[in-house]
Amino acid sequence: MIQEKVRFLEEAAANGHVALNMTQYDGWLLRFSEGYTNRANSVSVIYPSVIPPGEKIPYVERCYAKHGLPAVFKVTDIDTELNSILENSGYLQVTPTDVMELSLENTDFGDFMTDCIFASDPKEWLPYYFRYEKIEDEGKQDIFRRMLSKVTPDTVYVSVVNDGKPVACASAAIDRGFALIQNVIVSEEVRGRGLGEKLCRALIAKVKEQGADHAFLQVVRSNEIALNLYKKLGFKKVYTYWYMKKVIAGADR
Repeated sequence: MIQEKVRFLEEAAANGHVALNMTQYDGWLLRFSEGYTNRANSVSVIYPSVIPPGEKIPYVERCYAKHGLPAVFKVTDIDTELNSILENSGYLQVTPTDVMELSLENTDFGDFMTDCIFASDPKEWLPYYFRYEKIEDEGKQDIFRRMLSKVTPDTVYVSVVNDGKPVACASAAIDRGFALIQNVIVSEEVRGRGLGEKLCRALIAKVKEQGADHAFLQVVRSNEIALNLYKKLGFKKVYTYWYMKKVIAGADR
């Protein structure tokens, strides 16, 4: 049961955070996005394989080398065989991340939707997101815009308004009733005022309004503030993933 749940959420997460280019290889999904985020430049185990994992790794490494990228594997805690093979091949574990889920059946966060701007298109949302995430490089901004344009599930972009301007941003992609909550960021100037909680509760209310019956998210274990917030909202851990890398370069998100 847990294996089916993990594979489903991994697939839904890949649909909500889409790479610029993808290749399927014997049940593995290879993603390429010019090095922007590990999630969009890594290999995930999605479906059953026929070829032994150890025989597939050299091919994967060659594919990423053609793109000028190191091979990075997104490994979950049910991928024990692959993890062991990668460890024995010189790969190291980085950025352990918990995947957490919340049933929306008994949530009632509608009151938090005031002073929020909702949209299905990210055009007006993006400048604030880039500002608060401190993504100033135009090349990275362009990659992210192109990635968002490839998302096919229904999307929601939300901003919390304070003193007449957006100060917090988040988004969601709804796939088969499961809403991936992501891109959560609050301006440094207003942190500590509960706006992150308001942001998340408002987004959860909106995706429930649009038909989602579950929400899920990915949170780096070292981010204790975010972990505590999501636990407060009722999210519970389903499984953990991490990246296996030979070369640590760029963002480990």
